Amino acid sequence: MSGQSPELSASVAVLPSDVVDDRRGSGPPAPRKRRRFQSQHRPVWEESPTPVGASLKFLTLAVMVLVVVFPLYTVVLTSLSTQAETLRAGGLVVVPGEMTLNAYKQILSGGIVTRATIVSIGITAVGTVISTVVSILAAYGLSRSNSFGHRPILFVFLITMFFGAGLIPTYLLVSELGLIDSYWALILPGAVSAFNVLILRNFFMGIEPAILDAARIDGAGDWRILGSLVLPMSKAATAVVALFYGVGYWNAFFNAILYINDNEKWPLQLVLRSYVLQGVTLPGSGTGQVDVASGAVTGLPIQMAVMVLAIVPILLVYPFVQRHFTKGVIFGAIKG
Repeated sequence: MSGQSPELSASVAVLPSDVVDDRRGSGPPAPRKRRRFQSQHRPVWEESPTPVGASLKFLTLAVMVLVVVFPLYTVVLTSLSTQAETLRAGGLVVVPGEMTLNAYKQILSGGIVTRATIVSIGITAVGTVISTVVSILAAYGLSRSNSFGHRPILFVFLITMFFGAGLIPTYLLVSELGLIDSYWALILPGAVSAFNVLILRNFFMGIEPAILDAARIDGAGDWRILGSLVLPMSKAATAVVALFYGVGYWNAFFNAILYINDNEKWPLQLVLRSYVLQGVTLPGSGTGQVDVASGAVTGLPIQMAVMVLAIVPILLVYPFVQRHFTKGVIFGAIKG
């Protein structure tokens, strides 16, 4: 009927005229193209990197990875090389040549290196469990504002982060306790770290108080709350603290120098220091001078094999804890 405008649907009536004209055109609208360097995980407010910026980031990361990986690569490759190959290379081997496992066979069949590895594993396992348990109990007590004397005790913990008793008083204390030449001398003097206790305390304080109050109303005590609520909610911080303690016990050698006189009780790190850095030939280690023509190796390959043996356990454990590392440290540091 002339003089009347055509009827429009409600969805079309509220759109601008140019959009309505496009809809009246043929076919559905073409999908939007994603920008070349835009990631689906990138926030909408973050600007997409330019080709030059992306190239610089890749180059920087590649250099950092090379700086970290190359020394480890040379150490592993040298440990797998023969004595003749290291002499030909003039030191550490960079280009693979003649390969052998004789260095690992020698150090693991000698006695002292194998025994030192077992000692280090035992000290690390027992020490990590004791330190983690004590730190959790101390942190939970300090995180409860109504606990008895928590402020003076917290102040004492803070003092130990900046002041120590000193080397001689510590040695005299260990000696008076009868711990000289004892494995406990490698565990008890450093069993608790105030830094790790504070991380756990701040993490525990970040747990919603209403959850703990609800558990108390239901009749749960502190032990039940700690075991059933606090610890399951604090896996990230607990894993990070356990990693800190484990790496510390595994790498420690100074306490062994002070308190262990029997070389049969030496941990692996002290064996590594004595043989690799000081060049001492360890009795019963299978690392003395041997005949190269017989297929055995000596010198640098043996030293690098001991280093690899000291590095591998941490490399095997770290990937399982790494995903908790950032969350546990940062969250535990800023809460409270």
